[in-house]
This record gives sequence, structure tokens and C-alpha cells, in this order.
Amino acid sequence: MVVSTKAIVIAKIKYNDNDLIVKCYTASSGVKSYIIKNALKSKKGKLKPAYFQLLTLLDIEAEHKDNRSLHYFKEVRLYKPYESLHTNVFKSTVLLFLAEILAMILNEEEVNVPLFDYLETTLLWFDTVDQTATFHQQFLMGLTKFLGINPDTTDNALPYFNLEDGRFQHHNGNHCVTGSKLELLKPFLGTNFDTTMDKELNSSQKHELLNMILDYFKLHLHAFKHPKSLTVLNQVYN
Repeated sequence: MVVSTKAIVIAKIKYNDNDLIVKCYTASSGVKSYIIKNALKSKKGKLKPAYFQLLTLLDIEAEHKDNRSLHYFKEVRLYKPYESLHTNVFKSTVLLFLAEILAMILNEEEVNVPLFDYLETTLLWFDTVDQTATFHQQFLMGLTKFLGINPDTTDNALPYFNLEDGRFQHHNGNHCVTGSKLELLKPFLGTNFDTTMDKELNSSQKHELLNMILDYFKLHLHAFKHPKSLTVLNQVYN
């Protein structure tokens, strides 16, 4: 079946000497992987490797077959070229980090239009703004809603937040945060990715905040592992 759809590149790997395998999150079919023969050999081919930079937005026409794990592109076009995401070192490092997480946790071959729209909207917004300090933290907390693991902020006056249960509570326990850590985390629970934070965070606070969010993901998603790109992200942002 030939399908025309928007797609977001979430991973790519070199295969053999000259081939490329690209994992995409598609608007029509969820996660799909594609093999591009001789992508790294021919400079004249219409499927250029530059199209497949991480988190690039594409318009694709592809052949999907139920009995295959790898599919084939027929046509690929840039949907909306980015102005800054692949040229700004801070933003490109964030893309590397977020793409690794998305490739890790997105595996379903089924339609999820709200999730695709969220990814597309956030990336296009990120491309246009100058302030990037906490985008990845806000992006990840916003993502929890589409993964079905969003925190319950109903009782946010209580002194403890349980990362494992995803809710506020009266008493301390395993995986609970309180005090200055909770004050750091609380503004990011249930906030939008484009919300401007009133308080500017220093490097140590941003590092601590991100670690709490990653702990939250580890506790709620079995497939989640410590991102390898976190080291690079911390180096760039410090």
C-alpha cells in the first residue's frame, strides 16, 4: 500500500557500507522504519541524507507492507525547513537528546494524531524562539499527557510529590521529592511547552530538574533507559 503522510525523523543508522535505515514517527501509521539503498554513496540520488537529520519534518510517499519491518520511500520532501534547529549548537544538542528519548519510547505502529500534532507544534515553535533554557524539560513534561503518564496536580499544596505515583501526598515515602526540589519541579508539572518561566534557573537547578523528570520517565515507562546524549547536553548547557 502506498501512503502519503507527514513524518518526523526520530533515528537513523548506517547499514552495510552505503545504506541508511531511518526510523520515523508518521502521522498516518505511527512508527515506521525505512531502508534507503546507497543513500551514502550516490550524491545524485533524490533521497539525500540531509533530509534525514534528527527530528526533521518531512512529507513522504512510501510503500508500507504488513509483512515487512523495513519499508521503502517513493518520494521525500521537506515539509517545513527549520531556520535554526540544525544550525544553533544549543538547539541541535537538544534535538539529539529528545530524538534519542523519542526513539526509545515510541514504538507503536498505530495512528496517534494528537501526539504527532504535539511533536510538530513544539518543534516548529522551538525553531522560532531565542529562549531555549528549559524547553526540553517542558517538552518532556508536556509529552507525559500523550503517553498516559501525566502527573496529577490536584493536591499541589501538599508537601510531597511522589514521582512513582505521579501525585502529591501528605507523607514522605520512596521516590518522593519535597522542599527546594519540589519548588523547582512544581512549576513544570502540567505546564505548557511555551510557558515562560518567571524564575531563571542556574545550571545546577536545570540539571537537577532534568534528572527528576528523567527519574519520572524511568518509573513510568519500562522501555526507558538513561539517555546517552545527556552527557553532551549537560556539557553544552553548562
